[in-house]
Amino acid sequence: MQITSKFTTAVHILCCIDIFGDQRRVTSDFLSGSTGVNAVIVRNVLSQLKSAGIVSTRQGSGGAHLAKALDQITLYDIYKAVDCVDDEGLFHFHENPNAECPVGRNIHRVTDGRLSAAQAAFEGELKGTTLAQVVSDTRKIISEE
Repeated sequence: MQITSKFTTAVHILCCIDIFGDQRRVTSDFLSGSTGVNAVIVRNVLSQLKSAGIVSTRQGSGGAHLAKALDQITLYDIYKAVDCVDDEGLFHFHENPNAECPVGRNIHRVTDGRLSAAQAAFEGELKGTTLAQVVSDTRKIISEE
């Protein structure tokens, strides 16, 4: 199981937009410098966030802006916006366990429900955490430096 780094990149981008948005234009080049991710990937993530209604962007020198209040954006919203996992979910099972093997023919019955519950718990945690909480914690840590 691994969620792509696009999720954490998107969270980083959104924190930067809020924290630096009043001080400067938050462009893909600026975000690339902060995240350490290629500007093309940053633009792709911004495009996905824009399609989800989380950010607005202006071509040229306009930069990126939040399209919603921080407390209206959850980590789950971000997770879904950047397509971190496909429709099969977090856990990808080998497709053809051997039906002749007692473990192979029963492994799905034993694990599928548990893995679905684990994914639901994970997504529940994401739904319960807002970007406002993440930005607040980030600002606090920055002020303590």
